[in-house]
Amino acid sequence: MLGLLQTIFITVLTLGILVSIHEFGHFWVARRCGVKVLRFSVGFGKPLLSWRDKLGTEYAVAGIPLGGYVKMLDEREGEVPEDQRHMAFNRATPMKRIAIAAAGPLANFVLAIFVYWLVFLNGVSGVAPVIDHVAPGSLAEQAGLIEGQEIVAVDGVETPTWETLQMQLLERIGESGELSISVRTAGSSLRYENRVQIDKWMQGLEEPRPLDELGVTLFVPELVPEIGELVAGGAAQRAGLQEGDIIVESDGKAVSTWQDWVQVVRASPDKALSLRVKRDNRLLDLVMTPQRKLEDNGMAVGFAGVGVKPPQWPESMLREVDYGPVAALVAASEKTWRMSVFTLESIKKMITGLLSPKNLSGPITIAKVAGSSAQYGFFSWLSFLGLLSISLAVLNLLPIPILDGGHIVYAAIEGIIGRPVTEQVQAWANQLGLALVVCVMFFALYNDVLRL
Repeated sequence: MLGLLQTIFITVLTLGILVSIHEFGHFWVARRCGVKVLRFSVGFGKPLLSWRDKLGTEYAVAGIPLGGYVKMLDEREGEVPEDQRHMAFNRATPMKRIAIAAAGPLANFVLAIFVYWLVFLNGVSGVAPVIDHVAPGSLAEQAGLIEGQEIVAVDGVETPTWETLQMQLLERIGESGELSISVRTAGSSLRYENRVQIDKWMQGLEEPRPLDELGVTLFVPELVPEIGELVAGGAAQRAGLQEGDIIVESDGKAVSTWQDWVQVVRASPDKALSLRVKRDNRLLDLVMTPQRKLEDNGMAVGFAGVGVKPPQWPESMLREVDYGPVAALVAASEKTWRMSVFTLESIKKMITGLLSPKNLSGPITIAKVAGSSAQYGFFSWLSFLGLLSISLAVLNLLPIPILDGGHIVYAAIEGIIGRPVTEQVQAWANQLGLALVVCVMFFALYNDVLRL
C-alpha cells in the first residue's frame, strides 16, 4: 500500500511539474504579447484551490492531474467587452500567436536542459560495454566481434557506457543499410571498425532488445549470493539473516550464485527453507519462510526481503566523467537535441510501420516508470523527468489541430495568405485532431493494460 501511494505521489508530482512549466510558457509569453489570460489551471475538472491576481487571472489546481491549460480572452469563445478586444488572442498578430503557441513546448525543452544540466553537474558514471559472448551466426559474429572486446562507438558515435550503446543501437530500429561498430581490445588504444548489413532491423518488434538482436552478451561480474541489504520486518530479517551473510546451501542444495538463491525463494512461498550461511568464517544453520507475494499476473511467489550486494566491477571498466557548469550545460543541450530527434524519428517509424505501435506508452506505464526511477534516486528521476519533458514538447509541436503545432500552422497560414483560416475549416480540423488524439490515448492505455 505504501509503495502504491509513493508511486501515485511521484506520478502526480512529475506530471504537475511538466504541465506547470508547459502552461507557464504559454502564460508568460501571452502576457508579454498583450493577450489577457483568464485562467491558468494545473489539472482538469473542478478546481480544488483557486485565487486571482490583480490583473484578473484566475489560478487553479484541479482534481484530475493529467494535464492543464491556459484560457485566454478570445472572441471565438464568448462575448468580449469592447474595451478588452485588443487583448483577445484572436486579435493578436500571427507572429504573436505563433510565439504564444510555441512557448509551451519551448518551456519544456528549457526544463529538459535544466534537469540534464543538474544530472551532468552531479557527474555521470557507467560501465564500459565489454563483450562476454557472441552468439554463433549472429550479426555480431558476421561483423567479426569477439569476446573481450569493448564496443567504443556505433556509427561513429562514442559509446562509453551500456546506456549510450543501447541508445545508439535503438536509433537504428527498422532501418536497413550498414551498421558500423568500432571496438578495441583490453589494454590497447587501437580501434577496429567492423561493419555489418542490416535489413529492416528489429522492425515491428514489440520489445526491441538491440543487444539480443545483435547477438551480444555484455560482461557482468558473477553475483555472489551475499546479502547486501535487508527489508525491515521481512522474512530474511526475522530468520536472523544479516548483511554480509553468504548463502551456502538451501534445503540441502548448494547455492553458488545469487540467481540460484532467487529461484529457490520465488518457488517457495510460505514454505520453510533450511539455510546454511557463512558469516565471519563460520557456518550457521537458519530457517526462513519466504512471504507470499502476488505478482501483476496473479502468480504467487516467495519474497525474502533482501537485496544483493552490488558486484565488484573491474576498475578498468568503470567510466566516470565530471563536468563543470559550462561543460554540463553543453552536454545537457546536446542530449536534449539528440533525444528530441530520437523521439521525432520514433514517431515517424511508428507511422511508417518500422517501429511497432505497441511501444507507445500511456499514463499507467508513465506512473510505473516514474515510481521505479524515483526508487533509484533523485538524479534517476530527474533524467526521466527530462525525457518526459522532451516527449511532451515534441508531441505538442506536431502539426495536429488542437495541439500547439496546429495553432502554429493556423497562424502561419494566416500570415502567408493574409486572412485567417475560416472558423468552419478550423472546427472541422479540430474535431478530426481531437478524434486522432483520443484514439492515440486509448491505444496507449490499451498497451499499458496489456503490459500489466
